[in-house]
Amino acid sequence: MATTSARLLIFLTIIVAINANSLHYEATPEVRYEPTWESLDSRPIPSWFDEAKVGVFIHWGVFSVPSFGSEWFWEYWQGDKHAIFTDFMKKNYKPDWTYADFAQDFTAEFYDANTWAELFVDSGAKYVVFVSKHHEGFCNWPTNVSFNWNSQMVGPKRDIVGELAQAIRSKTDLHFGLYHSLFEWFHPLYVQDKANNFTTTRFVKEKTMPELYELINTYKPDIIDSDGDWEAPDTYWGSKEFLAWLYNDSPVKDKIVTNDRWGKGDMCHHGGVLTCQDRYNPGVLQPRKWENGMTIDRNSWGFRREAVLHDYLTMDDIIPLLVETVSCGGNFLINVGPTKYGIISAIYEERLRQMGEWLKVNGEAIYASKPWVAQNDTVTPGVW
Repeated sequence: MATTSARLLIFLTIIVAINANSLHYEATPEVRYEPTWESLDSRPIPSWFDEAKVGVFIHWGVFSVPSFGSEWFWEYWQGDKHAIFTDFMKKNYKPDWTYADFAQDFTAEFYDANTWAELFVDSGAKYVVFVSKHHEGFCNWPTNVSFNWNSQMVGPKRDIVGELAQAIRSKTDLHFGLYHSLFEWFHPLYVQDKANNFTTTRFVKEKTMPELYELINTYKPDIIDSDGDWEAPDTYWGSKEFLAWLYNDSPVKDKIVTNDRWGKGDMCHHGGVLTCQDRYNPGVLQPRKWENGMTIDRNSWGFRREAVLHDYLTMDDIIPLLVETVSCGGNFLINVGPTKYGIISAIYEERLRQMGEWLKVNGEAIYASKPWVAQNDTVTPGVW
């Protein structure tokens, strides 16, 4: 006579046998995103980004040579012709000086990507976003798309992006990201497309998109932050098609984080992480993941020689901004502007190190945290 255990085993064997023919397993189909905002906006933002909370933004380019007024120096000087910029040039440079002449003085002789990487670790940041190309069009990597207007051909004669990517990945566990401007103020092809009311797309096909594909395939960043989006619609830029490739077939499709600056009217509505405006700090919990890209220098993203101490945020300014941002579900992206010779100046270094000291004590309340049902004490000011 079978024991109770034996009878149970026989019973289970029969059940399995009965159901064996009906059991089958299907692999979860790979999600494919269509080049529509409905589809692209449905992609979850990789979890590492929300857990990171704090990043460092680096604005460095030919604008770091005049290092006066703003990283928008070229546009303010020769586009808008602001008096403060035209007067500066008249007083300090010969009459036939062009913006391209500044590139030879973008020397970067003290640029040490390993030193930068160590500083960013000490800041407590978990990711960096480096400007690969600003609106001036100068590329900080040796691209074939921008012959003789890149850091390998003129100025540093180095692959600035590549050196920093290597340092971040070999020396730290930070995520490496890149910023890229879609448009360029004075590029002839862009000027022509703009004059044609963006019915032609030569600039996109011959410049913008080749650069973006090159950056992704060469450096495989974890973040691609777009900018320069406000003049033309995403149908001109081909942004949705690029993002579909990025999410479906690129070498970074599973980890890449994007932002919302992909065409006129898209910001704060479509894309990945919402930025909405520079120094975005809504003060209330947002329904989607967002980021506060802000500057230590109140007036500029790039280094300014004329800046005085009062122009820089103190830690009493920075820490409340960080806490408010994280309390409301955002990430805090704090910007520094290196000098033309590659030094992150002492005032920036001090602020980053001070932030790192604060995060050593308080990081448990910041990293990987989730917003609570309420974000601040409405009775007691300043408690988040």
